[in-house]
Amino acid sequence: MTHSPAIDKATEKLDIPSLNSPQMRRILASSFIGSAIEFYDFILYATAASLVFNKVFFVNLEPSVAIFASFATLAVGYLARPLGGIVFGHFGDKLGRKGVLITSMVMMGVASTIIGLLPPTAQVGMIAPIALIFLRIVQGLAVGGEWGGAMLMALEHAPKERRGFAASFANMGGPAGAVMATLAVSAVSTLPNDQFLAWGWRIPFIASLGLVAIGLVIRLKVSESPLFLALENKAEEKKIPLMQVLTKYPKSVLMGTLVGMSSYTVQGIMTVWAISYVVEAGGMDRTSVLNIKALGAALTVVFVWIAARYSDRIGRRPVMMVGILAGAVLALPIMWMLQMGELWLFAIALFLANGLVQGVIFGPFGAFTAELFPTRIRYTGASLVYQLSSTLGAGFTPMIVTGLVLLGGGSLWIAGAGWAVVFVIAALAMRGVKEGKDADLSAEKM
Repeated sequence: MTHSPAIDKATEKLDIPSLNSPQMRRILASSFIGSAIEFYDFILYATAASLVFNKVFFVNLEPSVAIFASFATLAVGYLARPLGGIVFGHFGDKLGRKGVLITSMVMMGVASTIIGLLPPTAQVGMIAPIALIFLRIVQGLAVGGEWGGAMLMALEHAPKERRGFAASFANMGGPAGAVMATLAVSAVSTLPNDQFLAWGWRIPFIASLGLVAIGLVIRLKVSESPLFLALENKAEEKKIPLMQVLTKYPKSVLMGTLVGMSSYTVQGIMTVWAISYVVEAGGMDRTSVLNIKALGAALTVVFVWIAARYSDRIGRRPVMMVGILAGAVLALPIMWMLQMGELWLFAIALFLANGLVQGVIFGPFGAFTAELFPTRIRYTGASLVYQLSSTLGAGFTPMIVTGLVLLGGGSLWIAGAGWAVVFVIAALAMRGVKEGKDADLSAEKM
């Protein structure tokens, strides 16, 4: 039986994947919710490192030394993220995206729950901080494998003209998780200080187990990536993905990492170091600061959504460049606002940094990294770029900024200048990256 050209054309249209199909909505929901849960746990630790761990696990130290030690454990988790990206990326490229995502989620939930149950140093001595560091490493490994898989499951199911927006659901999950984590700590921070430090801070960590259970129910119903399945039986998959990434695409790794560091430098400064600075040095109300932080993370979600949609129209590079240039220009003014010690100025600084700057850069970043690599090594390559960016941009930033503030005698201008330099480097790196909006992701070579 033959069909008319009109019928054939209509049938072809029906075969084009849509973001509105039931399966695609489930995939996007899985990408968003899974990423939100993983980053809830990861950012929960960062918030506790700013306000709690220096008083619970690093006692009998000078206050500045204790907070430095607390930030050091935070950095350990970031150091583990590239390793997690490599390990999970390897198995994601060899065995599929879905299985490694389930594993990473379980690892994160178990580690966070145990952190909530750890006895303080005053009770068990050095066992407590050592266990804390170990569990932070597990968190880093887990989140290192999460983002790449969650982003690729959405991107590789989506039509080409909607890839940026689809990939952004994993990116929106990050700040959404930060909102949940910050509000959870804010809620328990209303307790009297001794109760907050004794047991109140533990509740959000233990609650992680319930969130993970919800995420697993959703994630188990998602189908494997079609682009991965198309390559499943090819000989190319027998090669080691990491070696192919490093030998064939070193420029993509380097330039992508330098670009991504800009967004994470803002995150490390504003969502970790600045929280501790305005509460401890500025004397601002802890609960009010946390609520502002949560609102800033919510604004990040909004700007990620907007930036991702525009990147599908005009490209990843021009949209991200707007955020990078804004970050370079606003670095010193934002630091000045923090030093003024006013809550309303802190709010403006946070909204500009995390909403405008980070959101605009981060919105297209998922598609930007994915389009740097072919399917057979995309999980490993995109994860490596993303996790190196986070480790170098955010992992050490709280410690570095603490040291720069001490070097400046309490002034923040040196830290602001360092922030601006990172963004100038990112702008130069962006000039060396090709636009990937219209790239054919099914091609063997890119």
